[in-house]
Order: sequence, then structure tokens, then C-alpha cells
Amino acid sequence: MIAIIGLGNPGDKYASTKHNAGFWVLDELARRQRLSFKLGKGDYVLAQHQRREVLLVKPTTGMNRSGIAVKDVSNRWNLFPQDIFVVVDDVDLPLGKIRIRPKGGDGCHRGMENIIYHIISDQFPRIRLGIGTGENMRPAEKYVLKPFRSDDESDAKNMVMRGADALESILIHGLNSAMNQFNI
Repeated sequence: MIAIIGLGNPGDKYASTKHNAGFWVLDELARRQRLSFKLGKGDYVLAQHQRREVLLVKPTTGMNRSGIAVKDVSNRWNLFPQDIFVVVDDVDLPLGKIRIRPKGGDGCHRGMENIIYHIISDQFPRIRLGIGTGENMRPAEKYVLKPFRSDDESDAKNMVMRGADALESILIHGLNSAMNQFNI
């Protein structure tokens, strides 16, 4: 079993903000696979693929407390860190850029920091989605909680599609192949 965790903030207030890029990519992957999200037995919603041992998980704890849900999912399905794939926004990558890594630090991202703290490991794959644009991105805490400007919406939608493509590539061809294809 593997779990693909999309990071974001729950609720209508945050639905269109840049910080929800992880949610958007999971929503697109679920749409492609004809999966529906349902309430989980913890602080998350999930969609489970019947033919593959894959969970799509969106924590409902809020971005900065994502580790609570990730630890719960990890414990419930007896997952190792390398079985947990985290999809996360990255203000330090240009809009549309995708960076896949098998492990790493938190990159000054509080959601990632919280996951590392709760599962006591940074040895999990991550798919970083570039949300950096030409507008003033500092302080990052304010930038990520705003929607994309209309000039950037098309690039953001393309990034979501490519993010879902990257996840499909990981599921079909494996992490190394997906890194070679998307880390351009």
C-alpha cells in the first residue's frame, strides 16, 4: 500500500489559494481515476483505488498540522516513510515547475516540517509544485494564502495537470522514471 498525501487547507476560505496546490493535484488524479473522497477515520478525507493499493489522502488538520493526519494514515495502514508520497506547494520554485525527490528536508515549509516531526523521518518521497510568480512573494505566509492572479491561472492549471501526470508516472513507471521525466 502507498499513500499519496496532498497538502492544503480545508474549507471554502482557502479552496482557491496557492497553498492548496497539493489538494488540486489529488483532486485531478481522483477525477481521472473516477475516485471519490470520503471521510476517513481520522483528520483526513481519502479515496482508495480498488485495483491498486493506493490511497489518496487530503488532511483536514490545516497545512501546518498535516503531520497529525499523515502519522494516523501511516499507523493505520502500517506504512513505511518511503510508502508516503507528499504533494506540496513550493514558493521557491517558479510557477509550473515540478521537482520530485525521494527524500529531503522541509524546505522551510511548515506542513512538511510537521510531517517530518510526526513521523520522525524525512525519508519519504515528495512532489513539489512550483507556485512562485513575478509578484511579491514575501512574506511567504501571506503570498501562499492568496489565489493566483488571473495572468497566472492558466499556468497554474497546467501545473495541476502535470502534477497529476507525474503521480500517474510514479504509479506506473516508478519514482526514478518519474524524476527523469519531470525534473527538467
